[in-house]
Amino acid sequence: MLPEPTPRLRFRQMAPADLDNMTSLLSDPAVMTYYPAAKTRDQASQWIAWNEANYAELGYGLWIVETHDGQFLGDCGLTWQGVNGRMELEVGYHLLVSAQGQGYATEAAAAAKDFARHELNVQLLVAIIHPDNAASRRVAEKIGMRHIEDDRSGATATREVLGIQLDVR
Repeated sequence: MLPEPTPRLRFRQMAPADLDNMTSLLSDPAVMTYYPAAKTRDQASQWIAWNEANYAELGYGLWIVETHDGQFLGDCGLTWQGVNGRMELEVGYHLLVSAQGQGYATEAAAAAKDFARHELNVQLLVAIIHPDNAASRRVAEKIGMRHIEDDRSGATATREVLGIQLDVR
């Protein structure tokens, strides 16, 4: 299962063949500024394996985001994350620095939100964001999310939880 293509983007499942691209993305200190650390090649491989397991178990996860002509831009999708001791469905996104600031993250996150609404029938979708990550917060707000609480259960500092109630059909 994949989100519908957007005017500029398409989605596909991650695979081991994406290791070079995912390593480039997840090892970039600028992309990973608000994570505890950038990821190594082995950790990028584990990231792909984690998503392959999510596809097998749930039918979704983080997907590769690329242009319609196949240019790799990053990843975006849906994963279950802990928030103050409970599990919530989160929309997450990581884009190459060269792809940031062009509306791709918002376009991809909106497609993932629509997928969550129409395919998964979830009531609440969240984005868990480091308080200093203004760009990520703007993406979440552009797809209709608002601050609903702070999460203090993570391994890093307090994180903001933005969310949106989805009117499922």
